[in-house]
This record gives sequence, structure tokens and C-alpha cells, in this order.
Amino acid sequence: MNVIQTGSDHKPRGTDDAGTHPGATMRAAAYRRFGGPEVVRLEEVPRPSPRPDEVLIRVHASTLSAADRRARSRTVPAGLQVPTALALGVFRPRRRILGMDVAGVVEATGSDVSKFKVGDEVVAMLGSNFGGHAEYVAVRQDGPITAKPRTMNFAEAVTLVFGGLPAQRFLALADVEPGDTVLINGASGAVGTAAVQLAKHLGAQVTAVCSGGNSGLVASLGADHVIDYTAEDFTARGQRYDVIMDCVGNAPFSRVAGSLKPGGALLLVVADLKGMLQAPGNGRRSGTLVTAGDLRLNYTAEDLAALVRLAESGHYKAVIDRTYPLTEIVQAHRFVDTGRKKGNVIVQITSGSPEPLNVLKQTPA
Repeated sequence: MNVIQTGSDHKPRGTDDAGTHPGATMRAAAYRRFGGPEVVRLEEVPRPSPRPDEVLIRVHASTLSAADRRARSRTVPAGLQVPTALALGVFRPRRRILGMDVAGVVEATGSDVSKFKVGDEVVAMLGSNFGGHAEYVAVRQDGPITAKPRTMNFAEAVTLVFGGLPAQRFLALADVEPGDTVLINGASGAVGTAAVQLAKHLGAQVTAVCSGGNSGLVASLGADHVIDYTAEDFTARGQRYDVIMDCVGNAPFSRVAGSLKPGGALLLVVADLKGMLQAPGNGRRSGTLVTAGDLRLNYTAEDLAALVRLAESGHYKAVIDRTYPLTEIVQAHRFVDTGRKKGNVIVQITSGSPEPLNVLKQTPA
């Protein structure tokens, strides 16, 4: 039943690296060419083994994000095709297993590992190295990996990573303070639902922009005001904000400059090359445009641990649209391709996950 239970520079090692156990294999969702959902196949591939400074995680859950979709299809914002091809692969994927985050259990540790032990339940950001849509992945102990929240199961816990880390980083760069007015454009997606919660926790007055059908969801996450983008253009209101975060890619500086207060910040989670080049400069109090290129996506274990603490204290809730088993990975990609997901889509790698503990639920439309 489809129930709405309403993303680093370290390198996870998978099938493209040496050091696998001789003869040991695992299931993984792999793709060997760019294209639609049908290019993804469930394969039996070599299982990685941890290097001295790595832990081997048996993956229970990962998300299937818009970033996975863009990587699979190599569909990116205008002007970024060449750098994307160089990063992902010109003729075929450099990394055949998608999935930018994982929640799971430490299966084995390298000889130099001291921070984790076998049996620890963890969450980790894999970033642009991918590898999460597989039964195992090896991650450096000093990378963005930390103990999973005790109040969440694996599916819930993994929503902290891809959505939570970018939202946390962008808001920190904007120096959001209590009383600031923050507008989140694309508030019902993975990053957007995280940003609404985090901005509200910082004491901001939050305006969420999404479709009317998702207004109840974002309001339940703490949004003070909701604008239905299908009925109204938020830039035509004449209202100004301290911070605008664009999680969609349709709010460049040229469009929203009049909606920013003097010294305000425009945070472009998604932007094309033109939008990046239009950045008027840095500095929270001098009119800022912050792009994903500025962030470098170098997350730390402490960044992730801070989100875990918020979840355990009840200040961050998982937002899950649908959960697919690994065997239905093509169907999961097809759904994400619709652009209608709310919060996160979960790929369940193992079976038998416990019942949700800290998740918003909503009857599907």
C-alpha cells in the first residue's frame, strides 16, 4: 500500500574498487548507461571489503532523490551539461550504483577503526560518490557517518541525510536568526521539508511555497504561511524576506531580487549556470547569493550528529512519501521522475524494518 508517511568528499567503495572478498557478492541496483528508469537493473555484484580506516555497512535503507534521477538521466540545469558529463561519465556512468545516503548496521571494520564496532546502527552521507542502492557499502570512519537516531527506524533515519544536510548547511551560511523571515521555494521536497523544520527550529518566520495539495503537510512541519505556486507568484506579492531558499531551480536572483530585504540571502539549492554566474557577491549582510558550487558539499560527522540530536529531541520528523523494496527499483525511479514526490522516497534494501516511530503519516490522495 502506498502511504505517504508524511543528499561529501569521502569515498565509499563499491564494485568499481579493489578489495572485495573473493567470491563474496551482493545485490545492487546498477546502471550501465544513462537514460530512463529502465536502464537500472538489479544485479549480483562483488561485495566490498573495508580498508583499514573503513567500516562495512550492511545497508537497510537509502533514499532515491532528485539528484539520483539527474545522475541517472544526466538531465541537469542549463549550462551544466559539460561539467556534469565530466563528473558522472562522458559515455557511461563512472559509478554504476546510485544512492547518496545509507542507514544500516556495521558489518565489519578495518584494522584501524576505533570509532565504530560491529553491530552499531549508523547513518552516512555518500554524496556524489553514490553506492547506497546496494546491500553493502564501505565508508571511511572519519567521513560523514554517525550513530542513527534511537527514536527512528532505518527508513526514517536515512531521511536526515540527503534532505537534512543540505538544508542545514545552506541555512547556516545564511546566518538565520530568530525572527528572520525565510521563504522556502519547493517546500514539499526532501530538502524543502527539512528546511522548513530547521528554519522553524532556528526561530524564523517561515513561508512555504508548494502546490495547494501539500499545504497541510508543510504547515504540519511548522510553516507559518503557505503560498500555492499554482495560484500565485510569490514574487508578485510585494513582500520581502531575509532569506529565500530555492529548492526547485526557478528562482534566480534576476527573478527574486525585489523579494529580498537589503542584506538578505538567496540560497540556490538548485541553479543553472546563468543563475550561478549572476551571484552579486558573498556576505550575509550585503546581499548574498549562495550556490551549491559555493558549498562543495563537504559534510562532517558532526553535521549529521546535530541532525540526529534534533530528531531524538523531537524537533525533526521524517517525511516519507513511498517505500519501495530494492526489487522494485525501476518503479521507484518512475515515481521520482514524475516530480510529485513529497519529502523522501525510500529504497528498502533489507526486509523486516520495524514500524515507524517518528514519522508524519497522511492518507494518500
